[in-house]
Amino acid sequence: MKWDVLCLGEALLEFNQIQDGAKKTFSTGFGGDTSNTAISVARQGMFAGFLSKVGKDQFGRELLELWKRESVDYSNVSVHPEAPTGIYFVTHDTDGHHFNYYRSGSAACQMTPLDLPKDDFVQTRILHLSAITQAISESSCKTSFAAIHQARKHGVKVSYDTNLRLKLWSLECARDVINRTVPLCEVLLPSLDDVTSLTGLRDPDAITEYYLELGAKLVVLKQGSLGVLVSNGKEKLHIPGHTVQAIDATGAGDTFNGAFLSEWLRKDDPFAAAEYANAAAALSTTNYGAVDSIPNRDEVKAFLGF
Repeated sequence: MKWDVLCLGEALLEFNQIQDGAKKTFSTGFGGDTSNTAISVARQGMFAGFLSKVGKDQFGRELLELWKRESVDYSNVSVHPEAPTGIYFVTHDTDGHHFNYYRSGSAACQMTPLDLPKDDFVQTRILHLSAITQAISESSCKTSFAAIHQARKHGVKVSYDTNLRLKLWSLECARDVINRTVPLCEVLLPSLDDVTSLTGLRDPDAITEYYLELGAKLVVLKQGSLGVLVSNGKEKLHIPGHTVQAIDATGAGDTFNGAFLSEWLRKDDPFAAAEYANAAAALSTTNYGAVDSIPNRDEVKAFLGF
């Protein structure tokens, strides 16, 4: 199987709060950072695969139908006979968006290295995963490292998002695992809030230097409305954010990841890829939901004027 990007992690059903006058309701959708990234890759016209487990329940069936609709290959998603599919709720207030997860013991938490495809990494161009993939369970963390080593053995590039969820593990544990993962990656896709906590640093330039010295080959630091800072150790570029009427930032970083990886594969230029992904992420904040908000390639090109 030939994938441009193979994503490893957990997918969940999403309940996103919507304000309708004085009334608050929840709209159902889908989430899970690496699943969102896979869909973002597919919407940019590249071939994405997803590797995970879902429950033998309605939510799991809906996720399988989602990937089918989105042309994401899910041949390496297995159905667990007992463990449920995870869910989460998104609420919104003046401080932004907030997440409440119900994923303990989920099907994806049951992933083991035995679930990895034996030969498919040979034809994969990029393996993408995140710290959430490592945080949801000990066996998922072992699966992540096994996948990384298998990918590197076959010359597959590794992409990694430091996505930090302190409800899943302690800061100390997160820092240890993330710092052991970073040197194994060709591209690191952190968000400023996450790595400020992880490193104790606040200056974006200092943060990118920290991770380059740790062993990352390319650091693409996402800074929300402030844009993105890209550095490969030789060249550095700050790309300003776009002014849009943002209503929901859920999944914006995942949209960025998929758009960046897709454009990077197309042009072999991380700076052009970051400019493209920066626009895609901005567009995604103008709609609700982690998946419904992901723009396709034509929409991003129109936004950028080409």
